[in-house]
Amino acid sequence: MQKIAIFMAVLLLLGGMLTAQEKPNIIYIYADDLGYGELGPYGQKIIKTPHLDKMAKEGIKFTQHYTSTPVCAPARAMLLTGKHGGHSYIRGNYEMGGFKDEEEGGQMPLPEGTYTLAHMLKNVGYTTGVTGKWGLGMHFTSGNPNKHGFDYAYGYLDQKQAHNYYPTHLWENGKWDSLDNKAMNVHVRLQHNEATDAAFNQFKGRENAIDKITEKALAFIKDNKDGPFFLYVPYTLPHVGLQAPDRWIDHYRAVFKDEKPYLGTQGYNPQKYPLATYAAMISYLDEQVGLLLQQLAQLGLDKNTIVMFSSDNGPTFNGGVRADVFESTAGYRGLKMDVFEGGIRVPFIARWPQHIPAGQASELPSVQYDLMATLAELTGGKINQTDGTSFLPTLLGKPGEQHAREFMYFEYPEKGGQIAIRIQDWKGVKIGVKQNKGVPWQLFNLRSDPKESQNVAKQHPEIIQQLDTILAREHQNAHIKEWEFINNKLPE
Repeated sequence: MQKIAIFMAVLLLLGGMLTAQEKPNIIYIYADDLGYGELGPYGQKIIKTPHLDKMAKEGIKFTQHYTSTPVCAPARAMLLTGKHGGHSYIRGNYEMGGFKDEEEGGQMPLPEGTYTLAHMLKNVGYTTGVTGKWGLGMHFTSGNPNKHGFDYAYGYLDQKQAHNYYPTHLWENGKWDSLDNKAMNVHVRLQHNEATDAAFNQFKGRENAIDKITEKALAFIKDNKDGPFFLYVPYTLPHVGLQAPDRWIDHYRAVFKDEKPYLGTQGYNPQKYPLATYAAMISYLDEQVGLLLQQLAQLGLDKNTIVMFSSDNGPTFNGGVRADVFESTAGYRGLKMDVFEGGIRVPFIARWPQHIPAGQASELPSVQYDLMATLAELTGGKINQTDGTSFLPTLLGKPGEQHAREFMYFEYPEKGGQIAIRIQDWKGVKIGVKQNKGVPWQLFNLRSDPKESQNVAKQHPEIIQQLDTILAREHQNAHIKEWEFINNKLPE
């Protein structure tokens, strides 16, 4: 009996807080530019998201969850490495090529030897896959996802290609996978006299990349059903351009009966029905979540798979999107590219039957660079210098066991250079740091002022001092000058 007890204790140690002998499968679904208020569980009234509504009812939703930074590539890097904006190698959208197929160069690649979530999970027996938008380097660079712990990789490698839902190709383990679409330039403008049905229809294709991404995700699940597996699904929805299947657009045309066409004046492709299309894109995303959940149920994997859903940043301000119409930020200040709440507070839903209590909502402040620490505690994986704090106790309905955190740190070198630090309910913000490194902190109490409308910095010098101390300690100089906006002098 003593030997059995020791054996069970070892299993518990290896499995983190789990009581099951088998490690769970893990699916992390990542939306692109999806706002905090754009899902039913977070108050959305116009756009229907029944599968995510059901997922929230059967699991937990976090109401104070944050992306690590307010744009695509660095958010993905920080999610996968557990590093915040002051330590991450990737801190902005640094483009390495052009929009045409022959100019495809991707973004600044992750360097060789980067320790990722996929590496960590492979080391404890997981098969790993990514299907969707990578954005961290092409296959011919050090950023190749197959070099960063992923056994299987399918989708867009270059974010610029992902501006088009009907590309000529996607990439499968570094090899070109042709889609039945003609090459098109989606960044055009139409004059009013050019806004014909034929002109709008030129931005439609035969094969939607989303369908292919889901197809490959479903195949990965089926091929690895004996598990354990880790599947990262970074969809491009609802990032512009405004393109969606006609069946979903037609569904929302009945809601927006008299809307005006978008002619491409704010970038990306023109669209005859912009509001209907944007709503369609989110419902289309919800449909994909439903297909993944359905596959798990059909294969008998439902109870041993934790499924998580979040977004890389807040809603966009261009491409014909109207965040005001949909109340996309739920009233929070700012949009994508802002470190105010509207740009970085994002939905986060997790479901794991019999482990995550159903119908829960948590106010725990958490951030995506916490994911590595969380999954390490869940699986027994080894952490390598993470900035995150595990939120596994809260996930599993044990908030009394939740580890305390001192702060959350956000640093973003674009749009003038921005910094945000959250200490409990206090949030300090600096904007315009590139032009004025001595710009004062703005300070908000998120408990009493969640919309960040009242700057109370002058009344709380002791909090400002804490912010200064954290900033001085946590900022590490960026490796390229374009991203270094905090220190007055780069090392010689």
